Amino acid sequence: MDLMEKTVSYSTKNTYVTHNTLTSKTKNVWFVFHGIGYLSKFFIKYFQDLDPDENYIIAPQAPSKYYLKNEYKYVGASWLTKENTLEETGNIINYLDAVFDAEQILPEHNLILFGFSQGVSIATRWAAKRKIKFQNLVLYAGGIPNELKREDFDYLDWNLSKVKIVFGNKDEYMNRERLNMEKTKITDLFRENAKIISFEGGHEMKPEIIKTLI
Repeated sequence: MDLMEKTVSYSTKNTYVTHNTLTSKTKNVWFVFHGIGYLSKFFIKYFQDLDPDENYIIAPQAPSKYYLKNEYKYVGASWLTKENTLEETGNIINYLDAVFDAEQILPEHNLILFGFSQGVSIATRWAAKRKIKFQNLVLYAGGIPNELKREDFDYLDWNLSKVKIVFGNKDEYMNRERLNMEKTKITDLFRENAKIISFEGGHEMKPEIIKTLI
C-alpha cells in the first residue's frame, strides 16, 4: 500500500491576549512571544508591572495546545516542532500578520518584539520574513533559527533598531557550547548592534529584568 502525505488549505481562528489600553498616551507596544508550555494569558502577567499608560502588551497564542505532565489538568502550548516546520511557520506568520493588522499599530509607537525561549524563534522569523521595523528586539533565553542570515535584517536602520540578548548564567538549556554558538549567530546577524544582558538565575522569566529593557 502506497503512503502519501497530502496538504489542504483551510481557514482557522486563534486567540491572543492584550494588557492595558492602547491610547494617545501609549509609547511602547510590545509583542511578546511565550515559550513552550505556556498560554499567552498567563505569560502576559510577567509584563503587568510596566507603566500601564505608556505600555500596551500583545501576547499572541501558540496554536498547538496540549495537556502538561499527563495530568489532563493544566494546558500548555507549542509554536513549532521539527515536523513540517516550513509550512507551520507560514501558518504562524499569517496569524501574526492578522494580529498586527487587527491592533492597528501606529508608526509613532515604539514597537518591541520580545521572545522567551521557543518564542525567540517566532519573534526573529516574523521580523525577518515580514521586515518588521522594531525599536527593540529582545531575545530572552532562546535560540536563533539557523536558517536566518545577515541579509534578512539588512532592511533595518541600526540607528533606530536595537537588539538585546538576555539569559541566565545558570540556564540549563544554555551551556557553554550552546552559548558560544548563539553568540556566533548574534554577531553574524546583528554585528555590533546587539547588547548581551546576563542575570543570576536559570531558564526563567524575571519581571525585574523586563522593566530595565526600555
